[in-house]
Amino acid sequence: MASQEIEALASVLARLPGLGPRSARRVVLWLVKNREQALPALLDALGTVRERLVECATCGNVDTQSPCAICADPRRDAKALCVVEDVADLWALDRSRLFAGRYHVLGGRLSALDGVRPEDLNIASLLARIEQGGIDEVVLAMNATLEGQTTAHYLAERLEGFPLRVTQLAHGLPVGGELDYLDEGTLAQALRARRPVG
Repeated sequence: MASQEIEALASVLARLPGLGPRSARRVVLWLVKNREQALPALLDALGTVRERLVECATCGNVDTQSPCAICADPRRDAKALCVVEDVADLWALDRSRLFAGRYHVLGGRLSALDGVRPEDLNIASLLARIEQGGIDEVVLAMNATLEGQTTAHYLAERLEGFPLRVTQLAHGLPVGGELDYLDEGTLAQALRARRPVG
């Protein structure tokens, strides 16, 4: 039986995404074994995050400055704006280095079951950015869930009156995917989005 302090630490760590109670205990045991080297570095990193991280006032990204490094980068294409559900989606897309524009984080997705309404998301700030002009394309990079697609549809309707192109990420068959391993929703989307050959 571990001490109350160790159990308390394991309990806190178990609340982190991807860690359950067993994984959290393994992390605590590793930290205890390596406390001389690991704990000071971890505590310093956590302190820095607590003191310095801010939400970008322009796009909603998390950084140590506002506007964030992406919004402040003059090499970014200011005419292309990619709308994502949350910061993790922004980081995943930006890591790919395939999108050279700027981003806007909604802070979630519409969900009747969870009570998330349009006014609960950063939609007003998105519209304000677009009203300022200079944006030619808005890419709706919502997750391929019912709520994500509902959010994308809602945003597409709100953006109809603006002189810009609204696009959406493609959904369907993954590269290297085999048909017999795919779920019906993925197959249905792939069939609906079929295009001419050649």
